Order: sequence, then structure tokens, then C-alpha cells
Amino acid sequence: MPIITDPQEFNQEELYIDLRPMCGHSLFLKVEGFNFAGSIKLKAAAEMVRAAERDGSLTPDSILVESSSGNLGVALSMLAANKGYRFVCVTDSRCNPAALRLMESFDAEVHVITEPAANGGGRLGARLDHVRGLCASDDRYLWLNQYGNPANPRAHYRTTAPAIARRFPELDVLFIGAGTCGTLMGCARYMHELRRPVKIVAVDTVGSVTFGGPSGRRLIPGLGAGVRVPQLDESYVDDLVMVPEAKTIRTCRRLARRGFLFGGSTGTVVSGALDWLARNDAGDLTAVAVSPDLGEHYMETVYTDEWVQEHYGEGVLARDEPEAAAERDRVGRPRRARRGRRLGAIPAR
Repeated sequence: MPIITDPQEFNQEELYIDLRPMCGHSLFLKVEGFNFAGSIKLKAAAEMVRAAERDGSLTPDSILVESSSGNLGVALSMLAANKGYRFVCVTDSRCNPAALRLMESFDAEVHVITEPAANGGGRLGARLDHVRGLCASDDRYLWLNQYGNPANPRAHYRTTAPAIARRFPELDVLFIGAGTCGTLMGCARYMHELRRPVKIVAVDTVGSVTFGGPSGRRLIPGLGAGVRVPQLDESYVDDLVMVPEAKTIRTCRRLARRGFLFGGSTGTVVSGALDWLARNDAGDLTAVAVSPDLGEHYMETVYTDEWVQEHYGEGVLARDEPEAAAERDRVGRPRRARRGRRLGAIPAR
């Protein structure tokens, strides 16, 4: 194992999970959450900060500011703490409480936007308006702008995509979630330049407008957007899967029942990948999906029965018959769904 001095120096790049035993399709999941920021966003954060330092726009007097639904905010908070910069994260009420606490633990200043933009664009539009207002008020503010910063996709062009290509030289299809589209564009461009027949399938959440669909309610942060993302080039995308949040929750919990705790972004990507593989003649395709995050930040939302029932209804927690059948085959008998509960005090003997 390496010996490091800065937290950004560690990121587990070569970890994959074979999902066939639990999902019934040949699908390898590239796990990107094993670093000190807990998500793939560490790559984009580090690349954007390095670029700003190189071009001189980031100075010791600068105040970094960024709009984030959680993961990038945590990564930038960690980097700013390590490098001695001030950082302001502009987020909204969908941000997971655990992510908020993490950012504050790194001494970041967090502004939570509660109302959507008056002129459209939802909460993301309101966040961006707030960022622009801060920058106009004080020239020390430096907006990294993950939505349009070329360093965002460049991070994945340089790291994520080459790692996948090395590990799977016969790759047929790659599933990538669409948030800022940094991972999607960086990986898609790299695969395109290899001139190999790799099908790029984008996975987005229902209610996102990234690919021109209607805006709708979205409560799980990570993927999707309320405004069109400027760095998206759809010519690099071969197919698109839109995933409703109810399926995201079911997939997260299905993975958790096999001991793998992932976040909402990963649940969406895996759900979309499995839907695509089921609809297409997958055969012996070599398929990889990128997992952006782990699940610790989602304990109060995706993994809390009361939160799920309040926002999505009782039916979301029921297992469908294919999953129940797979579970019976695995353990030899049906498993009874149990509500999570906390243990009380252990009585003295």
C-alpha cells in the first residue's frame, strides 16, 4: 500500500464487482467510491483545482465556490481543507444531510437553496444564480463551474476511461450516469478515439432535462439536471436509459441485501444497465457500468423505510417476482423483508 501525504493521492482505481451472480446478466461494476471523498467526484475536483492553480486564476486569496448536490462539494471541501483554500458550496434542500455535515466538518461554508429559480431551471438554476451573485459581489470568488469546465471531462479521459480499456480490452458496452456529464464525455471521447466498437449508453434519471425530457420531481441527488448541461455532446452517446427514482431505490436495496452498500447514483446506473441488457440481446457482451459513489451518505433517505414510504409509497419497498425468485434460488427459501430497527439497551444479566 502507498504512503501518502495528501488525501487526493489515494484512489482505488482497479476495483470491479461481477454482478452476474446477483443480477443474472454479465455486468462488471467499476467502483469509484474508495477514496477520502467517497465518490468519483474527487477526480474532477482535483483536476479542476490543478488547472486553476496552473493558469493562475486560483491564488491564496481566492474563495472557491461551486454548485453541487453533494459529492463534488464533499470532494472540494476536502481538497480546500488540505490546500488551505476557503470554499463555499452552494447546494439545495435535496443534498443528503450526511454530505452537508461532511462539508462542514472540512470547514467549508455551505449555502442551502430552498426555492427553485423564478425564471425556470429548478433548484439547479437557483443555485447557479446564487453562485453568479457571489462572484459579482466579490472578485475573490472563483467559480470552478463543473458544468462547463473542460477539466471535468479531462479527468476521466485521463484516468477512468484508460483504466477500463486496460482491464477490458474486448469491451462492448459502457454504462455511465449523466450528471454534469463529465464522466460521460471524458469516457466517451476516449473510447471514440480508440476507434473501437464500444457502445456508450448514458443513464439518466426521470425528471432530468439533460437529454431534452420534461422536468419533473427528483429527490435523490447525484444524477440528472434541471438545466441543459453545456458540455454534453450527444453525438458521442449511442443510447439512453431513463430510470425512475423508485427503481433506483429498489436497486440500491437489492445490492445492499447482497452486502454492497451503494449510493443513489450507482443504483440508477445499475438499474439502467440491467434494463438495457434485458431489452437487448446481450449474449456474451462484455459490459461495464461506472459506480460513482458508496451508500453511507444515503442512510437517512434511500435506506430509511419511512423516508421512502413518505415520498414514493409503500409499493417501492416490495420485491418484484424476478428478484424474489433469484433470492429463493440463492438461499433455498424465501427471505422475509425486515424493517431496519435500532437495538435498545442490552439488559444486564
